[in-house]
Formats: sequence, structure tokens, C-alpha cells
Amino acid sequence: MGSPIARRTADGVRIPGTWRHAFICNGGSYFLTDLFIYADGLVDCWELVTLDEFEQKLRCGWVATSLPDGGRASAHDLASWTFGEPFTWLTPELLLAEVRDTVDELNGRPDSTARCLAAVDLFLAARTEDNRAAALAAYLAVPETVRHYALGDMDRKDRPLKVLVAGPGGRIPDERGETVTREEYDAAVAYFEDRAQWLAKAPSRVPADGPAESFAPAVKIYHSYPQRALEDPGKQALRNDYPAPVTVGDVTYASVAHAYWARSVAEPEARTAVVAAESGAKARTVAAAATRREGWEQVRTAVMARLLRAKYEQHPDLAAILLATGDATLLYDDADSGFWGENGGRGRNWTGRLLELVRAELLAAQTFVD
Repeated sequence: MGSPIARRTADGVRIPGTWRHAFICNGGSYFLTDLFIYADGLVDCWELVTLDEFEQKLRCGWVATSLPDGGRASAHDLASWTFGEPFTWLTPELLLAEVRDTVDELNGRPDSTARCLAAVDLFLAARTEDNRAAALAAYLAVPETVRHYALGDMDRKDRPLKVLVAGPGGRIPDERGETVTREEYDAAVAYFEDRAQWLAKAPSRVPADGPAESFAPAVKIYHSYPQRALEDPGKQALRNDYPAPVTVGDVTYASVAHAYWARSVAEPEARTAVVAAESGAKARTVAAAATRREGWEQVRTAVMARLLRAKYEQHPDLAAILLATGDATLLYDDADSGFWGENGGRGRNWTGRLLELVRAELLAAQTFVD
């Protein structure tokens, strides 16, 4: 199971993130809440803070890692209780280290575990005491709460790793501090040699068709009410109500918005009134007062996809504007719809998604021959 997914939008760019449970101590009471961690290094602990500010929140107890016996706690709108003999693994240092690891993971950088394993590989390639000391230091930099998972081996856990970095005659870096025997050490070396062979043979987990994320920064298509075609419309041309006539069947509509709303209504008279509306915004207003076609919500995405294809096939100049967005995520702002608009992370952004699909189809038509 992967990490839970979160995101926020900043300056039109979606910032990936994740979340974990935490206690916030406010006014002497403890609140079970979600701690949101984002790739740009900001943490939401009831307010967005930097990692340095987050450390201060830990030190002062605002983000609580120790829970007092008898302390009052609650989960908003769910339950409240009193702590009785509470126990937690976390300390401020451990939680901060885990959060820093999470930021590294969100950015595709090696976290403390990956850095430890890289130091171990260096030691195995050149078994000097300096390299062993570096591997030991890297192991100790891994948060104690995640060391068991470093090798991904739930049978052996991190035992071979601890033995290797301690060395024969050394003390295992844990609370028991056992002395490593030569036999244990040789077994640990053999374990890592076998592990290296297994990893070399393991199939790559990288998707064969490329990365999951776009390379270009996200593009925001802001809400506007275009009234006439412009010589240089820029991204405004990507609005569905931009006045670019679209012919579908034997009817020509003043914009995609006109066509969409005309198709949404049940009565022919209302459809005629929508087609004749003076703007895309007016077309929506007229359609909103009419009866919707039965089952419209189940087919509306397919209808919109067809209309967007028609728009950009019939207007090569506008298609060029769409293609110029590269592989950017398209965030479509729509004050009238949380279904079609992204709306600061609160909407589903179906217009943006369909524009990305049509963009890919236009590019494929230019560069690929079946």
C-alpha cells in the first residue's frame, strides 16, 4: 500500500503531498488531526509552516509527541477521550526526521534509508574502516521508527544491516548492544551479496512508457467572459466560451459552451434559444432555466470531449495555442462548476483533463502514423 495522497495549489501549480496522523496540543487539549506534508517543504499543522518552523512547533509541543496520562483528547466530530497510560514511539527528533524523509520521497530524492544503503554498497565495494564508519553513521541517521523496513525484509528486518555496519567484534547499534561474532558478520556479508544478485535480476519498476508527472509547470486557464475573438487571445482561447464557431452535424454554434448547453436541454425550443444566445455565459443561463435531458450527467464528459475535438480540429490557430502548453497539467478555472473546473483544488477539473487528452490527440496526429 502506498502513501496517502494530498495536494495543494500554489500560483496555479499543483504541489504533491501526503499526510499522516498527529496530535495538536491547543489550549491544553489534544486534537487528533491530519499533518499534511508537501513536496516544497511546507507542512500544514493547522497552518502552513516551513520545516524550520515545524521544528519549532515540535519543540514547543504544539505538534505533540508526548501524551500525558489523564490528558483530554478529541477527534473532531467523532469522539473524545482521556489518555490512560499513553505510549508513543515518537520524539520531536524522530518525527522531524520522518517528515524530512517524506519531503525527499515526494521530490524523488534519496531519503535517509536510501542514503544508508548507498553507503553500505560503497563499503561492500571497498571494505575500509572509514567506509564502514560512514555506513554506520548513515544507518544511525535513519529514524529508529523506520530502520526495521530498510531492507524490505520482514523476516530478517534490519538485523543483517546492523551486523554489517558494526563489524566483527563491534557492538550492534541498538539498545541491547550485542557483540558481533565473525560467523554473524560473514552471514551478513553473504546476505548482502545474495541481495545484490536478486536486485540485479529484479524487473524494473519504472514504467516503460515514461514518467507519471509532467515536465512543464502547470498552466492555469483563468475564468473569463470573452465577448469577441481576439487577434492574439493567448490562453483565453482555451476557454470553452471563447467565440470560436464549432460545427457539429448540420449546426454551427458560436462556441463550445453554446454547443454543450444546447445539447444538455430536453426541449427543442430551449435548444434554439441557447444556440441564439449572445455569449457563452448567456447560453448557460438560458440552459439552466430549462429541463435537462435524461441521463445527461452520465454522458456529459463524452459530449464535451467531442466538442473540444471539433473546436481544435476546425481552428488550427487555437490548436497551436493548446499544443504550446507542452505536457503541462491544465487547471481550468470555472466559477460555475466544480465538475468542470479545478477551482483552487476544490473541483474535479474535467475540462482541464479533456483539454490534455485533445492536446495529446492533436500531437499524435502530427507525429504518428498508424
